[in-house]
Amino acid sequence: MKPDHGPLIYEGKAKRIFSTANPDQVLVHFKNDATAFNAQKHQEFDGKGALNCQISSAIFEMLKAEGVPTHYLGLISEDWLLAQKVDVIPLEVVIRNVATGSLCRETPINEGIELSPPLLDLYYKDDQLGDPLLTEARLKLLQLITSDQRKGIESLARRVNELLTSFFLNIDLLLVDFKLELGVNCEGQLLIADEISPDTCRIWDKRNLDSEARILDKDRFRKGLGGLTEGYGQILKRIQGV
Repeated sequence: MKPDHGPLIYEGKAKRIFSTANPDQVLVHFKNDATAFNAQKHQEFDGKGALNCQISSAIFEMLKAEGVPTHYLGLISEDWLLAQKVDVIPLEVVIRNVATGSLCRETPINEGIELSPPLLDLYYKDDQLGDPLLTEARLKLLQLITSDQRKGIESLARRVNELLTSFFLNIDLLLVDFKLELGVNCEGQLLIADEISPDTCRIWDKRNLDSEARILDKDRFRKGLGGLTEGYGQILKRIQGV
């Protein structure tokens, strides 16, 4: 079902954001597009948007129940949700619980090594620059956030990691790493924004020891493994079974 909405505010790789009659709220439509390597690889998958939307909705509901502030206001249909309008902070917050991906390409750390404590990295959100990793000095130089916002962002991100890790372990899934985006609403409150889904998380099936078959996230697309929506569907099925 396509809800009534106002003009398109923003279109990204995986979502469209529309205005509503309430200036402080937006409607978010999840697209079927899958992109990787800064959109150099692109394909559409039937049903992908609906899977990501429903998974994100379930996770946001869990975070809300635990007192974590998010932009989420409710699921409208299988691929639409209602959210608070936020000014997005141009940072990507990445928390890594297990070494894989770019961390292993850029360091001598072997894939599969558990990171304790989890590693938190901040990236500058800019596709044209390739979302570069920010050092402490560069973060200060760019003046993207205040010191209080920095503390709030890191505290929120680590709290989300604790909750998500437990949430997924309860359904035999391992949260390897994930990306968060945050924003500030009309009242100046810092919120978790965007989505939390297999597009933004690496999730492995603890019931499967095969290094490829255990992957249930967008790495199936990045690595050309096939079965993208099947992997996402398995995650949603387990979440709905809780």
